[in-house]
Amino acid sequence: MDRYRDWMAEALALAGEAAAVGDVPVGAVVAGPDGAILGRGRNARESGHDPTAHAEIVAIREAAAALGGWRLDGCTLVVTLEPCVMCAGAALQSRLARIVFGAWDEKAGAVGGRLDVVREAGLPHGVEVVAGIEEAASRSLLRAFFDARR
Repeated sequence: MDRYRDWMAEALALAGEAAAVGDVPVGAVVAGPDGAILGRGRNARESGHDPTAHAEIVAIREAAAALGGWRLDGCTLVVTLEPCVMCAGAALQSRLARIVFGAWDEKAGAVGGRLDVVREAGLPHGVEVVAGIEEAASRSLLRAFFDARR
């Protein structure tokens, strides 16, 4: 769990960077089987004018580039907010071993919240899910961001 918290601290810092440029504060890292961070991402939908620029996608792309291939076998995605359907699908497609996240997303979460895409019966590849790591800190960033816009 300490390893997850260390990785989450980096994801939280990235989420703060996203908020600073007007994007929803979500940050993500992909750690390799040895624990080294291979990819980092923060939401960039607004700043990058890209609907697919979720923190998870950015981090997965960076990790794949670092490894020189699309298979992220044995890797862990750590993200401040429960992944959506697109990001859960990307986790499956990249063969991630696990997803660790902070806050649940009751509206769009797809790894156990509203839906459970990664543990759907019959899929050829399963993904372990660890929820609630630094949940209060993740939720606090989101709440502050949206409160400032209301």
